[in-house]
Amino acid sequence: MSYLVYCLAFVGGFVIMSLEMLGGRMLAPYFGNSIHVWGSIITIFMASLAIGYLYGGRWSVKAPSLAKFGSVFLVGAVFLYPLGYFSEPAMIWIFERIEDTRYGSLLAATFLFAVPTAILGMISPYSVRLLVQTTEESGRVAGRLYFVSTVGSALGTLGTSFYLVLYFEVNTILILLTLALLVVGALALFVSRR
Repeated sequence: MSYLVYCLAFVGGFVIMSLEMLGGRMLAPYFGNSIHVWGSIITIFMASLAIGYLYGGRWSVKAPSLAKFGSVFLVGAVFLYPLGYFSEPAMIWIFERIEDTRYGSLLAATFLFAVPTAILGMISPYSVRLLVQTTEESGRVAGRLYFVSTVGSALGTLGTSFYLVLYFEVNTILILLTLALLVVGALALFVSRR
């Protein structure tokens, strides 16, 4: 089971950073690509991850299981998939009402990315809870887990910014990320029932 948890943490890290890279691409046509826009995106991702870490940690102590962990990925997929369909109308609506690109991009980033990112933020603390068996090994396990998750994040950043955006439309990449979450979430549920 531990290898599967590490694999899921890797995929979670990949998806989070891939989505963040796509955020800049999605907001640019309406709010530009300035430091203000990137500041909005990074702020919302960090705040949402913080909320996810908090609630993921709380939820992980209530009868933790691989099935519940898999459900985090499935719920994340449910909130990620619609971004490709309602992001453009949402950004047009915000753009027409808020002239200052700083606050427009902040509101757009909040509306689009806060919920899916908070859900995906639950992955790290829940992973730690599933992997740690004794307090003596907690530091080693957490370090290894954050290493794997951060490698996934780095590859998600480079993979998306160097390759995926060159070959695919944003909506296609969102579908691929959604499928990745669905596959690993379903795998966790399948393994938990065996």
